[in-house]
Amino acid sequence: MKNYADKQEFILSQITNKYFQRRDFSGCDLRGIDLKGIDLSGVNFIGADLRDANLCGCILTRANLSGANLMQANLREANLYEASLCEANLINADLTRANLCGTFLWRAKFTGSNLWGASLCDVDLREADLSEAKLIEASLIEANLVRANLTGAKLCGAKLLEANLTEANLTGADLTWANLTKANLNKANLWETNLIYAKLWDTIMPDGTIEQPQILISH
Repeated sequence: MKNYADKQEFILSQITNKYFQRRDFSGCDLRGIDLKGIDLSGVNFIGADLRDANLCGCILTRANLSGANLMQANLREANLYEASLCEANLINADLTRANLCGTFLWRAKFTGSNLWGASLCDVDLREADLSEAKLIEASLIEANLVRANLTGAKLCGAKLLEANLTEANLTGADLTWANLTKANLNKANLWETNLIYAKLWDTIMPDGTIEQPQILISH
């Protein structure tokens, strides 16, 4: 390739060519590439560099992005159903209203990312770093957040019904109006967590007790 731009144009032509059968772009340098709205379902992006890439509205169902660098990538309204993003870097990425249901996100980094209104039902977020992430009105029903770092995360109005937050760090997190019905907070760190107006029906608290009535907690 003559230069970086030529390389990106060549890779883009391969990705968008419906007759091109090679679906493996693992380890490729795709920084800043524009793939807006393209069907990328099942594509292999393991370890790829997708920093600042435009993946807005992309279909990435069952794609493999494990270990990929998606720092500051645009994934607004992208469909990542059952995709694998284990240990991926999504720091400061925009995932507003993205569909991440059933996605594998073990140890993924979401520091400062925007997940406003995102669907994260039944996701594997074990040991993920969601510190300072915006999860306002996000749906995390039955999500696995065991030992996840949610320090300073914004979870106002989030749906966390039956979510597993065992040993999660929620220090300084904002859970105003969040629904934690039947959620498991056993051994979770709730230091300075804002739970004003949060729904805590049958919620397992850090000390193992179960909340029966809906209560208001303020600091």
